[in-house]
Amino acid sequence: MRAKKHLNQLGLAFEERDISRENPTAEELERWIALSGLPVKKFFNTSGRLYQSLQLKEKLPTMSEREMIALLASDGMLVKRPLLIKENQVLVGYRAEAYAALV
Repeated sequence: MRAKKHLNQLGLAFEERDISRENPTAEELERWIALSGLPVKKFFNTSGRLYQSLQLKEKLPTMSEREMIALLASDGMLVKRPLLIKENQVLVGYRAEAYAALV
């Protein structure tokens, strides 16, 4: 909610997508990861119940990047939110200063 409010205050138009209901595809995730410059692990919602119940903290270190992307694509609740995609930029999680830099 903070992210939406901040985007509105900045006057930035955006399209909202509920990735918990409409899972991102593996192809989308691959593109977003490449654009973000972040490792795949940064895209996991580590504070989420599903992440914790699947004990992913212990499992991720043994998984390949492809396996991690497939897992993220299997359930949007595993993906850290919000995700902000603007042209060739991808921001993972909410950071006010990063959002302000988009103006």
